[in-house]
Amino acid sequence: MTEPQDDPTSPWHRRGRLAGLWAARVGLALVGALIAVLLFARISAPIGPFEASLAIRPGSGGAEVAVPPLGSLAADVFDGPLRLDVRLQSVDQVRAQALANDPVRLAGVVDRVTEDLQDAVVELVVITVLAAVGGAALVSWVVLRRRREPLIAAGLTGALLLGIGGVGASTWRPEALSTPTYTGLLVNANSLIGSAEDLLARFDAYRASLTDLVANVGSLYSTLSALPAPGSTDETVTLLHVSDIHLNPAGFDLVEQVVGSFEVDGVLDTGDITDWGSPPEGQMVDSIRTLGVPYVFIRGNHDSVATAERVAAQPNATVLDFSATEIAGISIVGAKDPRFTPDKSTGDDDAGPEVLVRSGERLAELIDSLPEPPDIALVHDPKQAPPVDGLAPLILAGHTHDRQVSELDDGSLLMVQGSTGGAGLRALEGEFPEPLTCTVLYFNADTGRLQAYDDITLGGLGESEVTIERTVVPELPAGEQSGAAEDEADAAEGGAGAAEGEDADSSPASPTG
Repeated sequence: MTEPQDDPTSPWHRRGRLAGLWAARVGLALVGALIAVLLFARISAPIGPFEASLAIRPGSGGAEVAVPPLGSLAADVFDGPLRLDVRLQSVDQVRAQALANDPVRLAGVVDRVTEDLQDAVVELVVITVLAAVGGAALVSWVVLRRRREPLIAAGLTGALLLGIGGVGASTWRPEALSTPTYTGLLVNANSLIGSAEDLLARFDAYRASLTDLVANVGSLYSTLSALPAPGSTDETVTLLHVSDIHLNPAGFDLVEQVVGSFEVDGVLDTGDITDWGSPPEGQMVDSIRTLGVPYVFIRGNHDSVATAERVAAQPNATVLDFSATEIAGISIVGAKDPRFTPDKSTGDDDAGPEVLVRSGERLAELIDSLPEPPDIALVHDPKQAPPVDGLAPLILAGHTHDRQVSELDDGSLLMVQGSTGGAGLRALEGEFPEPLTCTVLYFNADTGRLQAYDDITLGGLGESEVTIERTVVPELPAGEQSGAAEDEADAAEGGAGAAEGEDADSSPASPTG
């Protein structure tokens, strides 16, 4: 007599059914909780001056901070099956401006960011727990259709979350925050600045390496070629053109080294020395007084009235605002950028090119009122230059962060500088870091004519390459067709014959470090 193969009343059968039921309950609770977490476990919150989104996601623990479009950094601060994702979406300009204008807030920015982050994480944890428990209960009820199943699913999910929280708390490693892993454009950050603990020391070392590099290459170049240009024995006035420093300390270091290495007689700054034009940024402006040479400045669209006043307070500085000055016999006029774009309430971002043209026309009126045409005209935006074309042989500009040299219709030479500060914080926004650029200009001391110029380029953030390229300006450029230029040519006629047989456009090889 054979026994039945499947006895529904046997203990083993009942135990099997019960195990299957609990496995289904656990599985449904996990699926429901996971779906709910993916859909709802996210918040948006202010963190310091940033608008950020925070979310809990499946992972191997830790936290990841995304900084579009630069990349991300991850810190292995705890273990577990969940990960905290933080994504910095934008900068709130109102909060950022308030922060920059208030030294008290600026000093406490780290504490403020920490508090904001803690509040956001607490809120996110509460939402995540509610979403997970609710999702598990809903899925269990929809599938099993028993009244008590949502309560059982909620209990299972709660126990699971307590376990995950316990693992995270027991493996908490705050020291991991000082050694994050970088991806994207931030991948070089670790080699550049190292851990958060020695950030300041590493940046100082980076600045020191740039300082030494510029000094060494400057010495090398001075042994390879020297002004005056070949065949000329005239005295030379050396001026340094900088622009768009954007508050980068390395940019100020570059200026200081070039002033010393090239024995510069004065510095011409075509604006955007700051980013927001705020009073705290003025502390960097005080570096001007340490240069020991005249410093001529015009306001850019990122420089406020307070910035210009801080520059003017330096004992060696002159701020041109539709006015004129002189350095070592070289006459200079300058006009500010009429816009101030950090102040969004003025609508300057939407101002058309006509406001820049009117600014250039006002500068042209100033030049017409002078007894003699100036040797140099300074503007911030190249769009201010056309009305001055033909009234000054050389026009210097900035703003575009793109170095270019061109001859305008009426013969003026327009030299647009790149960014001496490597575009400041914008250095990390593109695919490659912005280089630091400046140009050394050599003028005939008697005629004020530009004889030659050296374009200096330093690799941007994290790079150390230096290139110096010399360009010799033709003895009689096509642009010198105005009456003033003809007088200048007549004055220099005695020395012109010695240079007639030379190739004045030649550019010697550029040493690279």
